[in-house]
Amino acid sequence: MAEKNRKSSSQQSGVSPRLKRDGGLSYLEIPAVDARRSAAFYAYVLGWVVEGADTDQPKFQDCTGHMIGRWKTGLAISREPGLMPYIYVDHIEAVIKRITENGGSIVKPPYAEGNLQVATFRDPSGNLIGVWEEGRD
Repeated sequence: MAEKNRKSSSQQSGVSPRLKRDGGLSYLEIPAVDARRSAAFYAYVLGWVVEGADTDQPKFQDCTGHMIGRWKTGLAISREPGLMPYIYVDHIEAVIKRITENGGSIVKPPYAEGNLQVATFRDPSGNLIGVWEEGRD
């Protein structure tokens, strides 16, 4: 009976089971100067699903459904490495091209780190972010 109640309250919460992973990172607030522009950038560059793209408070879901969040103005832009997010991508060179075509800038072009390819970039607001992919044979 308790298990049934737990499922019932979980279903009522409306939170996707993909987000409820014990210890899993599932939500980000990304600092933005212009939330709409940032939403368009991440949608195009990384393929994130954006809800409310035509509002001043767009929200996102990444391609896996394991991460959600929003762009928020009024937060300090993450210009210096501190907590440094790295996003996995399938084709780093294509992502790098989309970054530069859409108002971002490459800080460190792709480089080998073991069997990985890693790069860092600034989004249109100036946030420092990394991307990586597993090396290809």
